Amino acid sequence: MKKTIYLSALLCSSLFADADLDALKKQIEEQKISMQKLEEKLDVLSKKQANTPAVNTSASFSQNAYLPDIALILNMSAVSRDVKNSDYENFQIPGLINDDGISPAPLPFNKNRGFNLNYAEIAMHSVVDPYFQAYAYFHLQPNEFEIGEAYILTTSLSYGLRVKAGKFKSDFGRINAKHQHSWHFDAQPVIYETLFGPDGISDPGVQLQWVVPTDTYIMAGVEAMQGTNDKSFGDAEANNLYVGYIKSSVDVGDDLSILGGVSIAHGKNTTANATDVYGVDLTLREQLGSYSAVVWQSEYLYRNKDVGTRTDKQAGLYSELIYQYNNNYSAGLRYEAITKNETDLSSYAGIDTSNLDRYTAELEYKPFPMSRLRLSYTYDRTKIIAGERKNINEVMLSLNIAAGAHGAHSY
Repeated sequence: MKKTIYLSALLCSSLFADADLDALKKQIEEQKISMQKLEEKLDVLSKKQANTPAVNTSASFSQNAYLPDIALILNMSAVSRDVKNSDYENFQIPGLINDDGISPAPLPFNKNRGFNLNYAEIAMHSVVDPYFQAYAYFHLQPNEFEIGEAYILTTSLSYGLRVKAGKFKSDFGRINAKHQHSWHFDAQPVIYETLFGPDGISDPGVQLQWVVPTDTYIMAGVEAMQGTNDKSFGDAEANNLYVGYIKSSVDVGDDLSILGGVSIAHGKNTTANATDVYGVDLTLREQLGSYSAVVWQSEYLYRNKDVGTRTDKQAGLYSELIYQYNNNYSAGLRYEAITKNETDLSSYAGIDTSNLDRYTAELEYKPFPMSRLRLSYTYDRTKIIAGERKNINEVMLSLNIAAGAHGAHSY
C-alpha cells in the first residue's frame, strides 16, 4: 500500500513539473515575440533619425532649426506736383527746416516730380538661442546704403522685462518706431519731420522695457541713445539722449480697442544746451467685421529747445482716420498742423508764417497682403518755396511690395 502511495505521489510531481516546464517555454516564446516587435520599432526609429538633421546633443537647443527670415521690400512712386524739382528740394518750413535757404531739405521719399524709386529694404530676423533674437534692416537707396536698424532682443528675462541693444528706432510716441512702408500715409507727419528729421529718433543705444503684471496692459520703457539726431539733439561729445515712456491699451467691449501713451525725450543739442520733447498719442480701433475696421490715430508733440540766446517753443500734431472696407480696400484722411512756433522768424519778414498745415486724402488697394497700391492727394500749406509762401498741390501713386518672410506690423 505504501509503495502505491509513493508511486502516485512521484507520478503527480512529475506531471506538475512537466506543466511548469511547458508554461515556462510558452513565456519564453512570448518574450521572443515581444523582443522581435521592439527591435522592429527600433529599426524604424533609427531610419527616421538618420533622415533628420543632426541635433547638438550637448544642449536641448539647435540653431539649425531657426534659419533667418529674410524679406525684400520695394517702395516706388509716381508724383505730380505744381512745384519744380529744383525749387522743391530747397523748401523751407519757417523756424523748423532749412532756415538758411541754402542747405537742401532732407527728402528720402517721393522727392521728384515724376518717378521715384524710394528704397529697397532688406529685413532679416533670426532666433539666436533660447535667450536672444537678432534683427537687421538695410536700406538701399539710389545713392546710399544705410543700416536702418540692427539689434538684439532678449526673450527669457523674468518679471516682464525685455532688453534691446544695438541701433534701433525709439519707441517714443506712436509712429516713430514704424518703418515707412507700414505708415498709413506715404509722407511722414510734418511735426515728426521738423523735430526729428526723416529717420525719426533712430540711434545706437540700449532699451529696457517692463510689462506691468496687471490685467490691463501697461508697459514702461527707458532708453539711452547716442543722440546723433541734430534736428533736436546732436551734441557729439558723448551720448546725450534719454527717452522714457508709458503705454497702455484697453478693450472696450468686443470690438473697440484704445491705445495711448505719453513720452519724453531729453538730450543736448548742437549748442550743448538742453532739448526736451514731450509727446502724447492716442489710437482707437473699432472692428466692424472680420476684415473691416475704423482706426483713428493722433499724436501731439511739444519741444523746448535751448539754443543759448533763447529757448524755442514749438509744437504740432497730426490726426488721421482710416476706414478699412475689407482686406482689399481702404480710404483715409489726415490733418497736420504746426500749432506753436515761438522762435526767431526775422528772416521771414514780409512772409506769412502762420497757419502751417497740411491735408491728405488717400485710397488704397491691396490685391494681396504683400502688395499695395495707394493713390493720394495732398494740399500742403507748410512750405516756403523760392522765398515765397507756396500752397502746394500733389497727387501721388505709390507701390509697395514685400517678398519673403516678413513679420506683421502693428496697426
